[in-house]
Amino acid sequence: MASTLAACGGEQEGSGPTTLNWYNFPDDSGALQKAADRCGRASGGRYRISYNKLPRGADGQRQQMVRRLAAQDDSLDILGLDVTWPAEFAEARWIREWTGETKRRATEDTLRAPLRTATWKGRLYAVPYNTNTQLLWYREDLVPTPPTTWSEMLTISRDLARRGKPHYVEIQGAQYEGLTVWFNTLVNSAGGSILNPSATAPSLGAPAVRAAALMRDFARSPAADPSLPNQMEDQNRLAMESGAAALEINYPFVYPSMKANNPQLFKSFRWAPYPRIDADRPARPTIGGIDLAVSAYSHHPDLAFEAALCLRDHENQLTAALEGGLPPTLRSLYDEPTLMKQYPFSQDVLAALESASVRPVTPAYQNVSIAVSHTLSPPSAVKPESSVETIRQQIDDALRSEGVIP
Repeated sequence: MASTLAACGGEQEGSGPTTLNWYNFPDDSGALQKAADRCGRASGGRYRISYNKLPRGADGQRQQMVRRLAAQDDSLDILGLDVTWPAEFAEARWIREWTGETKRRATEDTLRAPLRTATWKGRLYAVPYNTNTQLLWYREDLVPTPPTTWSEMLTISRDLARRGKPHYVEIQGAQYEGLTVWFNTLVNSAGGSILNPSATAPSLGAPAVRAAALMRDFARSPAADPSLPNQMEDQNRLAMESGAAALEINYPFVYPSMKANNPQLFKSFRWAPYPRIDADRPARPTIGGIDLAVSAYSHHPDLAFEAALCLRDHENQLTAALEGGLPPTLRSLYDEPTLMKQYPFSQDVLAALESASVRPVTPAYQNVSIAVSHTLSPPSAVKPESSVETIRQQIDDALRSEGVIP
């Protein structure tokens, strides 16, 4: 009987290393699998990490984890959460708080903006694994000097259009999360925010009206690609690589893609900071990324905390940056010569991250985002004052768990 139980036990005490299940986005570069293997070896045989790939889309990722955590599934140990999810998961008591030495190690050398995404009600519930932010990318052969403001950018586009040159400014205008990110960046760049500091009520106000007006004016200008209402990041990339656009606002993945797909155009492909709304006020681009959390139902929380710290350590974040194109959350990595060589815009990314904004930190974020993207789509039909008032009412209902979100 004893031998039969031992054969069936699998992960019983003394039968080998504990298996920690890590659920994260599907990584095609191999960097995440390398991190899992590296940390397993570094544990000295105490644990191994099984990297489980979630669906490719963010909605599918969240849906799978929410369903399993709501059922108190104890097979999840480490969770790769989109930066908009920690507050929701913490409020539902699905993830554990980081305290003591693990919190100290999680926050040491970590950029402040990513840490804000992992914090809810003053407590840390995840450790930032990677981050992301947008820059302005442009063709130097068409735009010798990059614009510093949205007004300058529209002027450049109109001038190129008059001369019969490629003049589109590619940006995310489809009815999805990218549209919310655009609005959030503009609101924060204008000195406002979508929610108040305690995340208990909408803030919006004059900065939001300015942001909505800018989106409408852009959509009605020569700068707007005719496909703007349907465009996401990858469509923006393809339009730029085809030579149809002069500028784009996008994430750093466009740099290696342009290098590989259009080497000739790559010779004049340059980058600059995200354009400002006011010349005397820095832009505050919205950050993305993944935070690592420990499931409340894990049977091995101590090992899971240790493994999560290993997965996002200096070596693994550098590998993720070099092989997977994922900007690090550790400040010191931006001085790493190998990173600076492969990504010559790394200091610009760091500058953007240090002045960045985060999306509203609230358990109701999904409803907040839907309210924004639904109301502002298509951008050309936005009515600044009334659209912002609609967003305000819908967010207020969502925060009080009232109303029907479209």
